[in-house]
Amino acid sequence: MPGEKVLVVEDEEDIQELIRYNLAREAYQVTCVTRGEEAIKKAQSISPDLMVLDLMLPGVDGLEVCRNLKKNPETSGIPVVMVTAKGEESDVVTGLELGADDYVTKPFSPKILLSRIKAVLRRRGDAPRDENGIIEYKDLVIHPGRHEVQVKNKPIELTFTEFRILQTLASRPGWVFTRSQIVDAVRGENYAVTDRSVDFQIVGLRKKLGTCAAYIQTVRGVGYRFQE
Repeated sequence: MPGEKVLVVEDEEDIQELIRYNLAREAYQVTCVTRGEEAIKKAQSISPDLMVLDLMLPGVDGLEVCRNLKKNPETSGIPVVMVTAKGEESDVVTGLELGADDYVTKPFSPKILLSRIKAVLRRRGDAPRDENGIIEYKDLVIHPGRHEVQVKNKPIELTFTEFRILQTLASRPGWVFTRSQIVDAVRGENYAVTDRSVDFQIVGLRKKLGTCAAYIQTVRGVGYRFQE
């Protein structure tokens, strides 16, 4: 995916240069701005393939930038990787619920940031695995139409809630889902699901998945992701 345009929004010069240098070395086209207002305008003018967005910005902060991007049809499809400081878990959750795709925490390794960027770009526009919506990952097969899950070709019995949680996570591998996003995905069928009960459901789901349980990863302080 080198050659794709990345907009870096970071007001700390040394961090901005660190990100710019490492992205440019991987042959990405990099544009840097330091303020939220600039980021919104630049996103509209250059239509980047991805934005690296610091949450702590002078003037319009990163959360407001993300909110603005996602409500504008012209920029809503731009993937966002947030850069946060330690202790900003609530901001991370808010950013993910606004539509950001992933995050890294300062101080971060450039290699980790690059891997997150590549993963987000790779899964952008992901569609179901086939016309029937079947999702397959090695020993795990999820068949939404049949409401069926198989591990090593053997069916496993899941509750409605467990199935919906697994389907939600597996439909976007690598994406971080907050607990409230998982609740929203399961709601609507008169099932009582709360943020706290999501953790309980995940424990039960992992037990039933057996050797495939490791696919469901806990993102501390935020929620869960499905990692192939």
